[in-house]
Amino acid sequence: MLEPLLFAASLLATPVMAEAPDPRMARIEAAAAEVPQGEGAPPLRLSLDALMKAYDAPGLSIAVVEKGRIAWAKGYGVTETGGTTPVTTHTLFQAASISKPVAAAGAMVLVQTGKLDLDTDVNTRLKSWKVPDNAFTATQKVTLRRLMSHTAGLSVHGFPGYDIDAPLPTVTQILNGEAPANTAAVRVIFEPGSKQQYSGGGITVEQLLMTDVTGESFPALMDRLVLKPFGMIDSSYAQPLPTAQAEATAAGTYGNGKRVHGRSHIYPEMAAAGLWTTPSDLARFSIAIANARSGRKTDVLTQATATEMLTKAPNGDALGFFTDDKVPGLFGHNGANEGFRSLMVMNWQTGQGIVIMVNSDNGSEISAMIMQRYAAEYGWKQDLGPVKGFSLIAKTQGVDAVLARYDALRKANPSSVAEWELNSLAYTLLRGGQNMEDVLKLLQHNAELYPESGNVYDSLGEAYMVMGQKEKAIANYRKSLEKDPGNTNAVAKLKELDR
Repeated sequence: MLEPLLFAASLLATPVMAEAPDPRMARIEAAAAEVPQGEGAPPLRLSLDALMKAYDAPGLSIAVVEKGRIAWAKGYGVTETGGTTPVTTHTLFQAASISKPVAAAGAMVLVQTGKLDLDTDVNTRLKSWKVPDNAFTATQKVTLRRLMSHTAGLSVHGFPGYDIDAPLPTVTQILNGEAPANTAAVRVIFEPGSKQQYSGGGITVEQLLMTDVTGESFPALMDRLVLKPFGMIDSSYAQPLPTAQAEATAAGTYGNGKRVHGRSHIYPEMAAAGLWTTPSDLARFSIAIANARSGRKTDVLTQATATEMLTKAPNGDALGFFTDDKVPGLFGHNGANEGFRSLMVMNWQTGQGIVIMVNSDNGSEISAMIMQRYAAEYGWKQDLGPVKGFSLIAKTQGVDAVLARYDALRKANPSSVAEWELNSLAYTLLRGGQNMEDVLKLLQHNAELYPESGNVYDSLGEAYMVMGQKEKAIANYRKSLEKDPGNTNAVAKLKELDR
């Protein structure tokens, strides 16, 4: 194991740009995507500008951390499709689910000061709402540790947000699934502590817990506990943002290049998805967590608190973060809101990290390829696996080339690819209004490769529904239920199709 690096003490480090351009940065900009094409074929290479254009992504912002400091940060493109305002290092993006680890840091400050406890039943501290008890909570309770590690047994994976013109629910209406909330009620659906299941609903309970015990609004509380102390000078949990900050935002963009109505959705589920921020601010945040974990003095978290935060909970992951057992010191999170994608990775032992934010639903694919190039140029110790670039291959060469590449990787190493990858690409094409024959080709091939998976047939059922082929949709949903009797989505779709 590597010895902890002595990180720079200042949490307010500003983006550093060398007088002469970093040659590594220049190489990445020239070849942000580099996808192998198999034996004897040259790799598919695209510059950063070409990569953004290929994915209809108007803007992108990056911050790179080296030796525990922000080495450089830079914005690319424009803040909205068809616009001329350039993205800068102060342009605000929606962090989406990276809101969760930042909120977790706030909760840990409350634990550190004795206002909250990690392992006490949250119902003893909640005032304005209680987690409804049921058979699953008879012996095991919902606790803050379990909320932050997604082991609390709670429902509701994520939130779609609200159109700028839509009525906004209160937090208790969201938790009860009451109008005008657009998601189901948050309820305990398995024994707390028994396993991990990602739950934005659970993080919304965490949000209410923090405001109930302090009596402060969530944006004001987080500004006091984390954002200001960590030097996150541009960031806010306000939903919606006040006018002055709203003017500094990037506009969310769908995968087809169209702008999200009203520029972005509103997320009253602030702890789960509501942070507006920049890569530089998230880099400052990740450096602060790394500093605390490595024993460097900070004004916010002690080393013991940071260690607790980055330690896996029983049957789950770290508190607010995801880690990797194969890469000592690594922690991070990603995020997906309507029209925005974000990625934050940091290693407290090596002092290396990166934050990438894109105002496009295609941002995850872009970020994955950029991070591969950064890892290579900056000598990261972690193995990110083979560069796949399936969506880029689909855009430039078609789905037949994707299937050939997928099958070659699977033949060489079955564990290097997964069932979800073709499925995810098919949904990306489906949302983008692509040729349905291409969507079906991907999903049918997936079903051939993974015939025992209920999910592949569920996806085929949805594709046939979109195409208006009712009988084929019913057949595939029924087959999905044969493979996975617990598939409630298939049950609901069959009821809908039988009307």
